[in-house]
Amino acid sequence: MKTWIYAALLCCGMVSALPAVAQFAKPEDAIKYRKSAMFLMNNHMGRLGAMVNGRVPFDAKAAAENAEVVLALSKLPFDAYGPGTDKGDTRAKPELWAEMEKFKASAAKLQDDAGKLSLATKGGNLTAIKAAYGETANNCKSCHDAYRKD
Repeated sequence: MKTWIYAALLCCGMVSALPAVAQFAKPEDAIKYRKSAMFLMNNHMGRLGAMVNGRVPFDAKAAAENAEVVLALSKLPFDAYGPGTDKGDTRAKPELWAEMEKFKASAAKLQDDAGKLSLATKGGNLTAIKAAYGETANNCKSCHDAYRKD
């Protein structure tokens, strides 16, 4: 039952988010949107990280559910880095806009890595999940190091 709830929420969120990406009323709305998506992605990566690092018992079902959410969320925030969103309540460094193609390549790699993580969790092999999680987490970290203010 819990899986169906996650799936329904995920579908609703993705469907409702698609029009929002194209229709941000103000740059501040886009900033809030991308920050929200990143917050949720961090939360679900943290849940996976706790399992991968042995802080909580490994639960294959929970790992797969969290990885699916990460995969869906990995597709959301990057269209919200549009004109005017470099100012305001943002932690994005100016380099992000100067290196937009490189940033978009990092976003595409994150989506690819999140797909691999999701696939690994479906197999239930903790060793494979650890490897895929490490790749995804390293991608997140490298992008944050390059483009996010502390």
